[in-house]
Amino acid sequence: MLYRERMGRGVWVGALVSALVWGGAAEAAGKATAKRAAPVVLADRALGRAKSWVGMTTLAPVSQTVSDDCSGMTRLAFQQRRLDLLPDDVQPEENGVTAIHRKAKALGMLMDAPRPGALVFFKETFDRNRDGRINDGLTHIGIVERVGKDGTVTFVHKSGGLVKRSRFNLQHPEARHDDKGRVLNDWLRRKGKKTRAYMAGELVAGFASVDESWRTPEPQRLASAKLAVKGDGRSHQR
Repeated sequence: MLYRERMGRGVWVGALVSALVWGGAAEAAGKATAKRAAPVVLADRALGRAKSWVGMTTLAPVSQTVSDDCSGMTRLAFQQRRLDLLPDDVQPEENGVTAIHRKAKALGMLMDAPRPGALVFFKETFDRNRDGRINDGLTHIGIVERVGKDGTVTFVHKSGGLVKRSRFNLQHPEARHDDKGRVLNDWLRRKGKKTRAYMAGELVAGFASVDESWRTPEPQRLASAKLAVKGDGRSHQR
């Protein structure tokens, strides 16, 4: 009898330990699965795509649905179903950069500091209206790749017919190198007949984050009657 009681308690304890062990393992596995299944942030995915294009002279092999320039590269990096950086109402006087900036402002996505995956806007990077003056507004865009400890920002953009990485440092916007010879700013505007050359840090105009708020909502289906084509070829309400 005593032996049976001990055996009974042993079986019960063993079952309890097994339940705890397997339960913990199942919980851990569940967390791991959830972690693996977590959606990739839009900015991370876009940055990964942009980095894979570095060195390309044209975006045509990737897509021919966007302009083959800085705004086209940035749009293409973020492009997904129902997500386009351009607003639906692009104005005739706008370029791609100003249109994207306007949408970012309308969505409340503009910010002052850079972070990986953010949009970076530049002004006066070339003489867009060809009047020889510094009065062209927003003219260039890229995607922030990383922010160094010294404040030097690396970004990916398409410029001069090439997708490439460049740098800027907002703490030292006019300095080409630091005291150790490391590059702080790359050149972004060439010298003109009436203007000097400019460093990237001198031309930064701001930043914007991109999240799900940029995505166009799903079209609302009519809750009331909707038209459907029947077998007789006529439209009916149902």
